[in-house]
Amino acid sequence: MNEASGLAAAIARARPRVVAALAAHLRDLDAAEDAFAEATAACLALKASPDNPPAWLLTVAKRKAIDAIRRKQAEIRAVDAAAMVNDMAEIIQLPEPIPDERLRLIFICCHPALAVEARAALAMKVICGLPVRAIAKVFVTSEATMFQRITRAKAKIHGAGVDFELPPRKAWNERLGAVLLTLELAYTVAYQDAGADLDPELSGEVARLSQMVAELLPGEAEALGLAALVALVRSREAARVDGDGAMVPLSKQDTSLWDETLIERARAWLDDAAKFGRTGPYQLMASIQLTHARRAFDGNTDWETILVLYDALLTVRPMPTVWLNRAVALANVEGVKAALEEIEKLPAGQLSSARPFHAARADLLARAGDRAGAISALDAALKLDPPRAERLYLERKRFDLDRS
Repeated sequence: MNEASGLAAAIARARPRVVAALAAHLRDLDAAEDAFAEATAACLALKASPDNPPAWLLTVAKRKAIDAIRRKQAEIRAVDAAAMVNDMAEIIQLPEPIPDERLRLIFICCHPALAVEARAALAMKVICGLPVRAIAKVFVTSEATMFQRITRAKAKIHGAGVDFELPPRKAWNERLGAVLLTLELAYTVAYQDAGADLDPELSGEVARLSQMVAELLPGEAEALGLAALVALVRSREAARVDGDGAMVPLSKQDTSLWDETLIERARAWLDDAAKFGRTGPYQLMASIQLTHARRAFDGNTDWETILVLYDALLTVRPMPTVWLNRAVALANVEGVKAALEEIEKLPAGQLSSARPFHAARADLLARAGDRAGAISALDAALKLDPPRAERLYLERKRFDLDRS
């Protein structure tokens, strides 16, 4: 890793701590992000990397924040604001109930005054640093719409005078759903980017945070379920891309490359979650992935069990994407015709910007012998700007169909 890329990685790691400190004291997410962005630009413009990038960024970001306040407010207000952030470096080192800056800020952003999806989108933007374009794709909406949602969420927090302090432990549970959703969606972004071009560290970071939530709230079965889900999907990372950099679909992956240690860890977490007798969507999704994982041990995929689990998942999460995944399972139980009939019932307009919809439909049409329909569906998927690994896979499929 060269000096420039090493500095960029150090800045990315420092971002949660610096933004968390600025947000807590400025009570303004936009101001915190702006100050950090200005400090980042100044850091990258240096001829040599600072010895301690996090400390350097914190110091410069404080100065940038103070300068911004002085430009907007009267001199006396600026002095007060400067004093307010003066002890930031000291405060950031104090022990906290949640021993992680990034996870702490997720809990803070997931304030109950906001709708759950708005909380998740805001947290993905502020804490994970994901571009609005990537967040919009996860929510199957336009970039402009998602930008407006995040902007409104920030405005509501600012207008309501929401305290940027970590809530007491007894209040964590009311934010847990949004925290889990944030981590789920952040991992969805990492998972869809099979080649890890967007953020090579995102997958491991979400896994770490998911496990930390499960440890902080040991009585929450769904927290264990999410940790298991992420571990199971991560167990296949070494098999997801071939030698040419193209995505390898689950059914074609070399199971000898799967991480059996992660699989066993996830199974143990699911066993622990089952003891509470409160099954939820994350436990069901993890159970589906665990059923897939068993192929590494016996060479078979129990599609009947997977279909039953998707039916159960639909009772608690009746979403088009779940219906789509159920249709894929149905194709392996009752045949392609039955699966295509189910897909045709889905709201195509709502899913028109979802690559998985077009990719799954293309696969089923190809298996049904509808070559022209499959190519059309692949073209629709390719128009939606897939990550490099997925694009290579889709282009390869289209080439094979075109010449067949």
